[in-house]
Amino acid sequence: MSDDARSPSTESSGAQQEVVSLLSDLIRINTSNPTHPERPAAEWVAEKLDEVGIESQIIEAAPGRASTIARISGSNPDRPPLLIHGHLDVVPAEKSEWSVDPFGGEVKDGYVWGRGAVDMKDMDAMTLAVIRDWARTGTRPDRDIVLAFVSDEEAGGREGAHHLVEHHADLFADCAEAISEVGGFSVTVNDDLRMYLVQTAEKGIGWLRLRAQAQPGHGSMVHGTNAVVELAQAVTRIGEYQFPLRLTPTVRTFLEELAEVTGLPIDPDNPEAALPHLGAMARMIGATLRNTANPTMLQAGYKANVIPSTAEATIDTRFLPGYEDELFDTIDSLLGDYVTREMIVHDIAVETDFSGAIVDEMAKAISAEDAKGRLMPYMMSGGTDAKSFSLLGIRNFGFAPLLLPPDLDFSSLFHGIDERVPVDGLHFGVRVLDRFLRAV
Repeated sequence: MSDDARSPSTESSGAQQEVVSLLSDLIRINTSNPTHPERPAAEWVAEKLDEVGIESQIIEAAPGRASTIARISGSNPDRPPLLIHGHLDVVPAEKSEWSVDPFGGEVKDGYVWGRGAVDMKDMDAMTLAVIRDWARTGTRPDRDIVLAFVSDEEAGGREGAHHLVEHHADLFADCAEAISEVGGFSVTVNDDLRMYLVQTAEKGIGWLRLRAQAQPGHGSMVHGTNAVVELAQAVTRIGEYQFPLRLTPTVRTFLEELAEVTGLPIDPDNPEAALPHLGAMARMIGATLRNTANPTMLQAGYKANVIPSTAEATIDTRFLPGYEDELFDTIDSLLGDYVTREMIVHDIAVETDFSGAIVDEMAKAISAEDAKGRLMPYMMSGGTDAKSFSLLGIRNFGFAPLLLPPDLDFSSLFHGIDERVPVDGLHFGVRVLDRFLRAV
């Protein structure tokens, strides 16, 4: 723990003692999506809740695709519940690429190592640690807390959060706000300041399949319209197109506050000029300034001397909140006469205000544990299960608090090799969550 962070609160000491073992045990349950369904992890979570007298239910969207849901009763039934959701699945890991067993849950050098250590079994473990400690000590929150440990997030959530929202909305319908992954982590600015970035927005997703169709022919002949050529030209136009700059409220607030705390010359109306000065944050910020469309896959032909009748490409598009129509209208204008598109995966963009009592309590909990911490909003260029739960009118925040070493390239650990989370960071996160959940 940093010397500048506060000493552990006595209330969360029990949770701190077991959060590491909970995370290690959960990492050892291989839930690689799609080959290893989440049922064993969902049952493990249910057992951990049952050990301290908390009832839960397991819901399957498909065989093995299981989520565990529970509700903690608060003392004030007039207040809408808070939802805490975390996914149990992880992306695959190739053991030969790692320095440790990716599913070993090893603790060494001050870190817990393994697939899911930051995405997002750490938050699952911190949540369990706090709730189990509360149950053992008789602590009761003011408002109800709904726990959702869900499946299939890494594949878009169709057999996880989407299924729960579509078929079991009654379990969450009275929730007003939610917290989950990819937020609340520290970014060290200097010796006197750490930013804690809370996710308040996500770009939308549109994975597209482009298909060019034309007359087939012999590769040795003079040929007219060629499906491969038409597709390649469309892919080039899309890949080289730069969408216009669009600043959403979240991004504008983030840039204004970043300029204030860093002293960098960041002009919110021309933020790209500052990107070279932002180091590791430049890629993250750059991806939230405009819509994007990146070609990722190509497929055409079956023989060297045959001109095929069709050719296909895959495009990964991401759109800012409020700019979905702009993205797809632009894509259509770039396709050309012989290329059509179809949607493979589509999910919404989300954004909520960085305001209200919930944000105030996040800031208080952070500052109580880190005197040099400052809360700031940011937009995530990817997506989480917040997209699903927002359909129920729930305000979603990424708030899985972690105090990180200044030199740790945290963003590279998501889906990366040697994924790991600092033990001190987990202890800090437990203390912050304990303070926050007691107050919110």
